[in-house]
Amino acid sequence: MIYKDDPDLIQGFLEDTSNIKTGHTPGVYFPETIEDVSKLLRESVSSGKKFVVAGNGTGTTGGRIPFGDYVIAMEKLNRIEDPVSCDGNEAVMTVGAGALLEDIQKKAESFGWLYPPDPTEKLCFIGSTIANNSSGARTYKYGPTRNHIARITVVLASGDILDIPRGKYSTGKDDTFRLDLPSAGTMEFKVPGYHLPLTSKHNAGYYSARSMDLIDLFIGSEGTLGVIVEADLLLIPIPEKIISCLVYFNTLDDLFLFVDNAKRKNKEVDPRALEFFDRNSLDFLRKVYPEIPVNTAGAVFFEQETGQEKEEETLEAWFELMESFNAMTDESWIALDVDEQRAMKTFRHELPVQVNEWLSKQTESKISTDMAVPDASFIELFNFYRHTCEKHGFRYIIFGHIGNAHVHLNILPANHDEFITAKALYQGFVEKALELGGTLSAEHGIGKLKAGYLVKMFGDKGIQEMVRIKKTFDPHLVLNMGNLIPEHYYQT
Repeated sequence: MIYKDDPDLIQGFLEDTSNIKTGHTPGVYFPETIEDVSKLLRESVSSGKKFVVAGNGTGTTGGRIPFGDYVIAMEKLNRIEDPVSCDGNEAVMTVGAGALLEDIQKKAESFGWLYPPDPTEKLCFIGSTIANNSSGARTYKYGPTRNHIARITVVLASGDILDIPRGKYSTGKDDTFRLDLPSAGTMEFKVPGYHLPLTSKHNAGYYSARSMDLIDLFIGSEGTLGVIVEADLLLIPIPEKIISCLVYFNTLDDLFLFVDNAKRKNKEVDPRALEFFDRNSLDFLRKVYPEIPVNTAGAVFFEQETGQEKEEETLEAWFELMESFNAMTDESWIALDVDEQRAMKTFRHELPVQVNEWLSKQTESKISTDMAVPDASFIELFNFYRHTCEKHGFRYIIFGHIGNAHVHLNILPANHDEFITAKALYQGFVEKALELGGTLSAEHGIGKLKAGYLVKMFGDKGIQEMVRIKKTFDPHLVLNMGNLIPEHYYQT
C-alpha cells in the first residue's frame, strides 16, 4: 500500500467540484488490494484514524473532502474484467471500485454490450457511482445505477469483507437484517421506517423499503456504511440503431405538451432519454452554435433505440408528434449516424463549458439545484424557479432531465450581493420541492454541502434512523463523517 503526506502531492485530494476550499488531511493511503483496505479499517480503532473515501474528484457536494481525516484513494483498485454472457440478453462485468466509468463503457461496447447508466461525467470512479446511486440521461428508460448492480464487495469499518450478491441478504417479514461477521460479530437491525418520495429519481439518505435487499442499503449510502471495493455490473446488448434529435419550440406550453405525450409512450415512440434546455441555456450555447434559432423558448433532446427495419417507422412517429405540438421541425437537428450523434453529444456537454467560462470571469460561484418532483408537479416547480429568478433579476439557466421531472436551476450571480440573496433563496427552493412531494437530491447526492438540508426532508426522527443504521455498521464513527448526516446528530 502506498502512503503520501507531501502537501504538494496530496493537494488534489482536498477539492472536488463543490468549490469547498478548507479541506485538510494528514495524508493519503492508496490501497492496491482489497485486503489493504481491510487492514486500514481493522486497525482504525487502535490507530485512532478516521477516513474519507475519495472518488476521482468529480462530485459536486464535497463528499470526498477531508476535514482532518485521512484519505483512502481508490484509484489503484481499477481492474476491469471481460464481460461474461449469461443468456445472450445479459452479461456481467466484474470491476474494481477505482475503474473509470469511461473505460468500463468502452470495454463493454467493444464486446457488444452496453452498461446503461450514463452520468455526464465519464471520468468518475465506478465505486463512487454506486455509492452515490448515480444517474444520467438514460435513467429515464433504464433507471439509476441501483438497477444495474448484481453484486458488490464492501469493506466494513470493522475490517470485515462482506460479499453481497443481490438476493442473498433480504429482510424477513419483520424488516430486520441479521448478519454474522468474523470481526463485528452478530449484527441485527431494522430498516429505516421512513418513506421515500414518489419521484422517479431520488438520491438522498439511506434507501428503505419493505422486504428490501441489503445491497440496496449500501447503494447510495455515500460511503458512510462501508467502502465499496468491487462490483458486478449488469450489461445489456448494444441497441442496433439509435435515433437522436434536438427539437426546438416557440413556446414552453407546446414543449411541455410534447414531453408529456412522449412520456406516454407507445410501440413507436419510446424514448430512452428526454432532456431540456431553456431559452437562457440556448443563449449560452449560441456562442458556439450560432445556427440555434433565436426565436425559440426552449429545446428538447431525445434518444430512442430502434432497429434497422423499424427506423423509418419510428422517425415518422416522432415527426408526427413534433408536428402535433408545433415544433420547429425544419430548424431541428436529427442525428442518425454515429458521427452526428457524437457531434450532438458534444453540443449537450458544451453548456457547462460555456457556463464555467462565464463564471471564471466572475467573482462568485453559481447556486444550483438538484431537486426532482412527481411528474404532476413539475411545471409548478419549474415556474417557481423561473419566477423567483426573474423577480430578483438573476441571470440563470434551467436544463436537465425533464423526462424524470428533474431539471437543474443554475443561478449565476453577477456580484456578492446577488450570491448572498440566491444562497438564501435556495432554502425556499428546497421547501417548495418538498412541499410538492419531491426530493432534495435526485442525482448528485448530499455529501457535506447539503447535510443540513436533509433534515428538512426527513425530520429529526428520520435522521436519527440513519444514525442508528450508521452506528450499527460503524460504531466508532470511522468512515466519511460529515457526509449525509450532520455530525451533531451523533451526540444525541
